[in-house]
Amino acid sequence: MSVNGLPERLDWSDHAWTDPDGGTILLHGVLPTVVYPRVMRPREAWHGLAILEAPDVVDMWVQEEIDEAESPGVNLAHGLISGGSFAIYLDEITLLEDVKSGSFPDPEPRRLHRNAVRHERPVYFIEPTADDEGWNQHLTNEAKAGSHWKKLLGLISLGGKWRKRVKKNIFDAQKPPKGVSVNHGSAAVLAATWWDLNQWLVGEKVADARDLRYAERLRGALAELRTIHGLDAVLLLPLFLPHRNAVLAALETLPEPEEITSNPTGTANTEEE
Repeated sequence: MSVNGLPERLDWSDHAWTDPDGGTILLHGVLPTVVYPRVMRPREAWHGLAILEAPDVVDMWVQEEIDEAESPGVNLAHGLISGGSFAIYLDEITLLEDVKSGSFPDPEPRRLHRNAVRHERPVYFIEPTADDEGWNQHLTNEAKAGSHWKKLLGLISLGGKWRKRVKKNIFDAQKPPKGVSVNHGSAAVLAATWWDLNQWLVGEKVADARDLRYAERLRGALAELRTIHGLDAVLLLPLFLPHRNAVLAALETLPEPEEITSNPTGTANTEEE
């Protein structure tokens, strides 16, 4: 554990947060576009799934699958030419040997979503929808922060910021589980660097407000799951590994749970992982 009581930033273990009202949120860190080996997938039993996205992400996943079927690699190619820190991330992570990366839709959240649908487990989309007034204000705040002239000027030297941040994040790298390529540690460093630059654009105040809202809705999702599974309810939350500690810290403040209901799941064409 780190000095603030949170896990080491890039620790690979899944971390359980116990709600004082009952139940557990299991935070499972993933890396963008990276397919995890089986040994790195969640081992704990879980009853419901939380996704840090709005419900329309499923439509995006389906479209990406259609695009990949028609033209394999098209989403990766688009990401590489789109510019910004994510393009740098994709360019560097796809060069790592023994790390299956550059996969679209984002493989681990999509796989777990398929699992939940197959087994008819509740799915909670934690990001509010577009008709939520408070969330619309948050998106406005994000846009204002990212378009500030100092941030726009800073983007000119994005490559230099990337290299400096990689050098810093190397010290956070953790050895992957036994039997997993050590290059996954390098992949985690790249993911942390991409995440840090994203958060630099948003700004700490806006990011903290976002994570607090996530925590409120996560507690609300767990509250609903308790009505089905009681005090032993387990809500699985896949989220980007470098984002995990911020969400854990927000949960530790014990914000009031926000009422949230699960989205219905069907059983259509959902092959298992």
